[in-house]
Parts: sequence; structure tokens; C-alpha cells
Amino acid sequence: MTFTIIAFYKFIHLEDRTSLRASFKEFCATHDICGTILLASEGINATIAGSQEAIDAFLVLLRSDERLADIETKVSYVEERPFGKMKVRLKKEIITFGSPDAANAARGVYVKPEEWNALISRPDVTVVDTRNEYEVVMGTFERAIDPRTDSFTEFKKFVSENLDPRRDKQVAMFCTGGIRCEKATAYLLKHGFENVYHLQGGILKYLEEIPRDESLFRGECYVFDNRITVSTGVEPGNYEAVPHTDNEYVKKG
Repeated sequence: MTFTIIAFYKFIHLEDRTSLRASFKEFCATHDICGTILLASEGINATIAGSQEAIDAFLVLLRSDERLADIETKVSYVEERPFGKMKVRLKKEIITFGSPDAANAARGVYVKPEEWNALISRPDVTVVDTRNEYEVVMGTFERAIDPRTDSFTEFKKFVSENLDPRRDKQVAMFCTGGIRCEKATAYLLKHGFENVYHLQGGILKYLEEIPRDESLFRGECYVFDNRITVSTGVEPGNYEAVPHTDNEYVKKG
């Protein structure tokens, strides 16, 4: 069976997240959908997988809510079940950063994948990878700074110690699917940085749309499912987990 995987998020006030959780949990159980959906007062963040028919039906349900009607997805396919089970959880934040009020925060300028190469190739642009070190080591964009963090909450310390709005006048950031950059760009804007950009749809959308011979992404992109990494075309990559370890991976073969 071919599984369709979709990843999506949206920052939007969800006061009825408890009832949404019950609805999503029941629907996914009856349609054999696996993965994770996180719900918080600030929005929704999810990566789920199932048959194409099940995912299409889920998107109809999701977009029947006018607050979520315009939600964008990143799509990929895999032949093996990518998640063990389905989890629908209530959280304080849909991506943990210590700022649970991001629904109304000002964010950086979205840059489409086809415009990204030109931006990060400019010498006056500081390019920053907002992901953790174990993700960065598997692949990143040319010229990108590795913040060397173990968790996203450490990114604030990286900014205070390594970036300066007086020097770094143009900052371009990226992450796996775009959600971390929503909070990272908001944080920079709040702390005096004026020209802040982020890759719309993240690395996943870039790999989905940009051909290999035009790509400035080097290596593979870590993903939070059994594929471990993906490459151009969002095809499964060449890494596997080291048994009985946390965040340790090796190339297959």
C-alpha cells in the first residue's frame, strides 16, 4: 500500500480545541490514519499519513472549518507505514519555544521556494538554519549557520550571542516545514531585526518543488517519522536510526 503523508500547520486561535481533538481522533481511527496532530490555543500542527482516499477525506473535514479552510499542506508518499499509531494531543504550544501567544505575532516575510536560491546567494544576507544540530548534520543549505542547539528553546540564546541587528541587516531562516520559522522570525522582529525572511513551506516544500540540478540544499532533510530523512522530490532518504539511542543515525549500508 502507498501511504500519502501530509504535513501542515496554522497559527489561529482555537478555543474549541478539546472538541476538535475528539472529532479528529474519531475520524482518524475510523479511516486508519496514523501520525500526530497537536492542538493549542495558538493553532494546529500535524503530520499524518493514510491512504489517498483517507487523507482526501480528512482534508475535506479539516477545511470545512472556515478557520482552517486555507491551510497549506506538504505532500509526500511512502510504501511503508510511516507512523506506529495516531496521536491527537492538546499542548500549550504547537511548537515549543516559550511563547504560547504566537497567533497574533508579527512574522517575517515569506519567500517562495523558487525565489529562495536568489535570496540566500546574496552576500549581504545572513542565512540561519533554525533546526537542531542532529538535524543540520544530515543536510542544510549552502552558507547556512548552524545554531548548534539541542532543542528549539535554545534558539533564543543563539540569537543573543551570535546575531546583531546592527550587523545582520538581512536575515533569512528556514526549518523543516516552516513552523519553527514562524516563531523564530517573530522573535527576531521583536528584538530589533528589521529585514527577516523565511522559506515558505520549509525544506519539505523546497525539495518538493525545486529540481535536483537547481537545488542549493546539500544532503538530506531529517523528518519526524520512520523515513528518518527525505531528499529531492521528498523521496525517502538514506539514513536509519541507531538502535537503542536517541537522535543517532547512520547512512544505510
